Amino acid sequence: MTSHHPHHDTQQDPRTKHRGDELPAQQQEDQPGLTGPTAPTPDHGEESWVGHGRLTGKKALITGGDSGIGRAVAIAYAREGADVAFVHLPEEAEDAAQTRRLIESAGRNAFSYPADITDEQNAVDVVVRAVEDLGGLDVLILNAAYQRQRDGIDTVPTEEVRRVFDTNLLAHVVMTREAVPHLKPGASIITTTSIQAVGPKPPLFDYAMTKAAQVAFTEALALELGEKGIRVNAVAPGPIWTPLIPATGFPDDAVEQFGQDTPLGRPGQPAELAGAYVYLASEEASYVSGSVIPVTGGKGF
Repeated sequence: MTSHHPHHDTQQDPRTKHRGDELPAQQQEDQPGLTGPTAPTPDHGEESWVGHGRLTGKKALITGGDSGIGRAVAIAYAREGADVAFVHLPEEAEDAAQTRRLIESAGRNAFSYPADITDEQNAVDVVVRAVEDLGGLDVLILNAAYQRQRDGIDTVPTEEVRRVFDTNLLAHVVMTREAVPHLKPGASIITTTSIQAVGPKPPLFDYAMTKAAQVAFTEALALELGEKGIRVNAVAPGPIWTPLIPATGFPDDAVEQFGQDTPLGRPGQPAELAGAYVYLASEEASYVSGSVIPVTGGKGF
């Protein structure tokens, strides 16, 4: 009788996985970045994610669910058995429609809301609609983010910094405030922070400030909401190839070199983040709260 070791078929070298494509120099005029013009097309797990029923019956709300990490999480959650609602900016309608199709093709309910959640009333309304559409709420994923390359502290425009803070922090405070009364014991909140929280780079200093603040938010809320049986955690991506990157205003060589400085020598793909979000929302993580899971290609967090 021959023994069969299935992992020999599935184990891949993390240095060369997803490495077929070089990143050409590219720019998108403004955020939100869109999937269509992003080359190569990010891998959100469309072909690869196989569900195992780990989130059966859960109801999840994702901010920034139309593309990038948010889309990868939406696909994985749907295939794991969750119904998914997500928020996107109105100009991201095409990406949102594709994400919605991917959720529905997994046999789950999908709801998408075009809204700029930096407007407080919009953020409040989104939570109300999600609770109504989903029939409750179990997982809140605070993922929407804005970043732009800064040329120096002596030239940074106040309104730009405000947009970063409003998107990455204030909108998420408002949405959490509105969502918590609907969350039951066993529910969880998951924030997308960043390796920039601990290794801030000058061109992204204001973005990095918000990402560090999100870690404090995660830790403080885990303390407060633990008494209600609600877990609060964060995922800290390293360099991940999403439409945010060409839309940041980085110089061409920064886009071409993106992620090359990691120990694994390449940027990550959104699909490689999804497992962390699935884990944190699942029963496998029932004793995990106040934690940050780095997904950084080996860069220290």
